[in-house]
Amino acid sequence: MVDVVESPPPREVVLLGSTGSIGTQAIDVVKRNPDRFRVVALTGGGGRVDLLAAQALELGVEAVGVARASAAQDLQLAFYAEASRRGFRRGEYAIPKILTGPDGATEIAAWPCDVVLNGITGSVGLAPTLAALRAGRTVALANKESLVAGGPLVLDALGGDPSRLVPVDSEHSALAQCLRGGRAAEVRKLVLTASGGPFRGRTRDQLGQVTPEQALAHPTWDMGPLVTINSATLMNKGLELIEAHLFFGVPYDDIDVVVHPQSLVHSMVEFTDGSTLAQVSPPDMRLPIALALGWPDRVPHAQAPMDWRRAQSLTFEPLDATVFPAVDLAREAGRRGGTAPAVFNAANEEAVAAFLGHRLPFVRIVDVVAEVVTTHTVVERPSLDEVLDTEQDARARVRALIDQGA
Repeated sequence: MVDVVESPPPREVVLLGSTGSIGTQAIDVVKRNPDRFRVVALTGGGGRVDLLAAQALELGVEAVGVARASAAQDLQLAFYAEASRRGFRRGEYAIPKILTGPDGATEIAAWPCDVVLNGITGSVGLAPTLAALRAGRTVALANKESLVAGGPLVLDALGGDPSRLVPVDSEHSALAQCLRGGRAAEVRKLVLTASGGPFRGRTRDQLGQVTPEQALAHPTWDMGPLVTINSATLMNKGLELIEAHLFFGVPYDDIDVVVHPQSLVHSMVEFTDGSTLAQVSPPDMRLPIALALGWPDRVPHAQAPMDWRRAQSLTFEPLDATVFPAVDLAREAGRRGGTAPAVFNAANEEAVAAFLGHRLPFVRIVDVVAEVVTTHTVVERPSLDEVLDTEQDARARVRALIDQGA
């Protein structure tokens, strides 16, 4: 008699930020792997209720969260319209529970599930991350601000189990994969790779007249405006450096950044014997998303692999810290610890918004952030309220500097 081995049930997923870039790609991963994953709840931005309603109906979720409280009725009407468009009759579908307001995402984050994927952009993602971890969930983290702004809070919420925090960013996913190749004591250095953004090779003077439209034209990745501008200033590498330190416990002095324009090597780990392991794949976020949802198991066919039969080059360049000082500034903020990284992140978000609004020159983004960070008095072990208050103070300081003609 042949024993029948039953497959495990699909892993239940809560998806925060379902209408954004990470969220829509995560849904694609789930739809192509219905035997592995099932979305039970999701949240999205209040400005895209039609897409949010379509996602909720297609996935058959139990609950939906939307940040803008006034969008609840719009979401319900969009849900009915989408059901009608798909030819459903009343009774053939269930209306999910709708949660609204700033606490909606936090409540959804604690929804019963196996893994919470936090794809929210910005520091508003911190409270949902903490709620998910405190509820005992595994968090697949694409919201880098959670760690940057609230690092000590997030680490405390893990309760001594770091395996419950899994990276989604391609760089940190690459590091996690490479770190499987050796023991912690054998790690000499982490190497984060950067595409260099759209202005690689330019001088500071050449960046003086950069427009938002030029900065939003990333050569490799399709991302939201904040992340795209961060890539242009290399602020994203600064945030990722702080995040790498907190994810993997490697000292700041042992984390390097190199420019790799092809965006095929997503990061590397150098070991004490001189060996370096690199994770290489085409630039497609579905691989790190699938790996994070299924961690520690890989999801077959998450994306197409490299075609090694085709001639291609992989090049690496040193980071020009004079033109792009954001990484050094992040390293200093990380070393200061406490609320300094939160100030670094919040000041940057405010400065980027000012640049996109044509109120701050591109080359002044990092300068303004530096002024706010260096004059900040650090709170060593902040509470969540202290982190949020510190961020508001940092944003106000950036606005004041801009009003003063920074």
